[in-house]
Amino acid sequence: MSLRSNLFSILLASATTAALAQSPSAPLTIVVPYPAGGPLDTSARIVAEGAAAQLGSITVENKPGAGGNTGADQVAKAPKASNQVLMGAVATHAVNPWLYKNFPYNAIKDFKPIALVARTPNVLVVSATQAAKLGIKTTPDLVQYLKKNPDQAKYGSGGNGSIGHISAEMFKSLTNTKMGHTPFQGSKPALAALESGQVLMVFDNLASALPQIQSGKLLALGVTTLSRNEALPNVPSINDSVQGFNVSTWFGLFAPASLPDADARRYATAFSAAMHSPAGKEKFKKMGITPEELTLDGFAQFVRSENSKYEFLIRAAKIKID
Repeated sequence: MSLRSNLFSILLASATTAALAQSPSAPLTIVVPYPAGGPLDTSARIVAEGAAAQLGSITVENKPGAGGNTGADQVAKAPKASNQVLMGAVATHAVNPWLYKNFPYNAIKDFKPIALVARTPNVLVVSATQAAKLGIKTTPDLVQYLKKNPDQAKYGSGGNGSIGHISAEMFKSLTNTKMGHTPFQGSKPALAALESGQVLMVFDNLASALPQIQSGKLLALGVTTLSRNEALPNVPSINDSVQGFNVSTWFGLFAPASLPDADARRYATAFSAAMHSPAGKEKFKKMGITPEELTLDGFAQFVRSENSKYEFLIRAAKIKID
């Protein structure tokens, strides 16, 4: 073998070894920092199924706790070889860093944003049965009831620091009303408590609450964004009657900051293809979700902007969790 051939073989072997060293050695796991059954969990399973053809076996692991911090921290500090990504959200990357006194990770520096999955409104819902008894048909009706019955009602949320919690506190501030807060471990138990009459109202993700709204069990009083949503065309924006109210929720896929850029691009391509495939779009449509287009740098800029926005909102509201 010639000297040139020997050098080529050595270089090729070195390049192959380097590539293998950078590639994750374990099957991919999408960590969902909330209980099974919610919109993030369902979305993670849609993406996992659609991206498996390009990325190989993908499992979904639910790691709830501390408003999403437990699962997010696991991915932030995951060993390189463990090959984990996070289905993160506005809570884990924009709200919680400013909400918790003892926050375990750096939401910006410890992650590499891969792809934004969806931006959806929350929706203010009440039990249809309870609303009929109390004569509540609209958001102004609810505000009037709360003013007449201060501190007698409770609102539920998917947990301390959840976007539902933040939304309700903003609602209280803007309407000058008083309510107690009952946090639950995820949106499912919060909606169950709403249906049973344990709480009067819940701000929940549209994708989570939509089935109960469509079945008539829950009454949607308003969406939390400035414009109406096509899934609920007859439901007004809360801002129509409560000026200044504007909150949306979002979620997307994040890798640990240590993931090589080449792998990040590969993941972004596969996840985006899964989200926008005919099968993926149809599944998301049933949830009232339109998949987003932002990946990598575009998503990273969006996350930084949201992080700054909620720093201002949470400090202004003076909400803090130990």
